[in-house]
Amino acid sequence: MCGAALVFGGDQSPRGKRSQVSALQSAFGAHQVPRQPLETTQSFSAMNPTEPTSTLRRKIRALLWFFIFGLVVSGATAIPLETELKLLVPLVGAGGDSPSAGVAKWLLQVRDALGETNARFPFLAYGTDWLAFGHFVIALAFLGPLRDPVKNIWVIEFGMIACVLVVPFALHMGGVRGIPFGWRLIDCSFGVGGIIPLWICRRLVQQLAAAKAGRN
Repeated sequence: MCGAALVFGGDQSPRGKRSQVSALQSAFGAHQVPRQPLETTQSFSAMNPTEPTSTLRRKIRALLWFFIFGLVVSGATAIPLETELKLLVPLVGAGGDSPSAGVAKWLLQVRDALGETNARFPFLAYGTDWLAFGHFVIALAFLGPLRDPVKNIWVIEFGMIACVLVVPFALHMGGVRGIPFGWRLIDCSFGVGGIIPLWICRRLVQQLAAAKAGRN
């Protein structure tokens, strides 16, 4: 305390003040704190969290657009069924003079049935028009995950559930309606082909949610 009093009561000139500061540091054992390396800042910069999330969003959008495109195309093909079959039957070798078998025979039978039905009862095709509309509406629902995949992940999960239900529905109702087993398997393949991109998309959305939670 006496040393401190002597320091504060001494010379008040700039040179004297510098001497007082030096004396205080010596009296109280002041020491310089070493500068800490900027490892934390450097490691955070090296992580670059913006790049992974942007990559995840790009992959999610690509998968969602692929699924939306498949829904729209599937719905659109449900409208001109008779025209499509008239074009498809010759490609599989059916409809000529030689008897048809297998898939060719089945497609020829469906073409003739549709042609006769549309000629006598054209209003029945209105049912498949609404089938197409249903595909379009479901496709619109996936615009939600395009805008905010984390908040609207339930739409992706809804699509996955629908794809799973395609398999038992096609196998059962196809048998009830007399659809050949091989053709029912083709219908089931749409459910399998749809759930794969949605499953990958759901995992990417979960990674995106985890990345956003980590940054917060």
